Amino acid sequence: MEYCVFTEPHLGATYADQLAFAQVAERLGFSGYFRSDHILSGMGDGLPGPTDAWTTLAGLARETSRIRLGTLVSPVTFRHPGMLAIQVAQVDQMSGGRVELGLGAGWFEGEHRAYGIPFPPKRFDLLEEQLEIVTGLWSTPIGETYSFAGDNYTLIDSPALPKPTQTPPPIIVGGGGPRRTPDLVARFASEYNVGFPEDHQIQERIDNLHAACERIGRDPGTVRLSLAMSTFAGPDDDAVQRRAARIGKTLAEVRDGTNIVGGADEIAERVAHYRSFGIERVYFQLLDLQDVEHVEFLGSEVLPHLPR
Repeated sequence: MEYCVFTEPHLGATYADQLAFAQVAERLGFSGYFRSDHILSGMGDGLPGPTDAWTTLAGLARETSRIRLGTLVSPVTFRHPGMLAIQVAQVDQMSGGRVELGLGAGWFEGEHRAYGIPFPPKRFDLLEEQLEIVTGLWSTPIGETYSFAGDNYTLIDSPALPKPTQTPPPIIVGGGGPRRTPDLVARFASEYNVGFPEDHQIQERIDNLHAACERIGRDPGTVRLSLAMSTFAGPDDDAVQRRAARIGKTLAEVRDGTNIVGGADEIAERVAHYRSFGIERVYFQLLDLQDVEHVEFLGSEVLPHLPR
């Protein structure tokens, strides 16, 4: 099992806030620091404002040494796939081969309106083409060129440079769709993130992935299974309630039977339940990026007790 810190910086976080989370997570033994890729807060005033995901990860690449770094997930609407392939490859080089690319269709129309970014209706078609282009550019041998002609993108004789350090960086695709998402995972991804599921949804989503792999002759065991879940950790309910209140929630709201809540024993039991489905990586979603003590508690008091 791997355990990652997962943050939502668009809710209100500086680069320094994110750096503190990533460095504490690295020091305490987490496998990765991942962040969402949004530019508009849906909660509060969003101050001090958004930070660009790949600019942030480039900085973290130079200020950390071991921890994996990535997005969960970058929307296809924000970047042309050719530029995305260049950005991710460069950050992978800067990190010494520690980058992972989570890529999705995008869903937050409001942030597109706010910053003048087109929000086309058929974004899943964009996702399919972007996955094909990014993986195609990375896999093209040095000295050869890459071309692509699709309904949304055309690349002609690209030198397909630079190359990432990893061959290739892991690609994460997530979601709960019954057919098209699993098909894209089977074709392009190294990890399937089942999202923020209720317990009864987990096996169904995994079964859909296995069926997709079987349709193209891929061993489903080559796809890592992961999930993300909002997390409120603390030694007692008073501590959990204080953390919940900082994001405008009550203890009852966060103890909804789905979130990861509590101290070492309770969280270990929850993670063991996920493991019984074959989940191999858990992303602890931490919503308050001024609460670095949350990472400290998770890393020092909870992480040593989790199944490996």
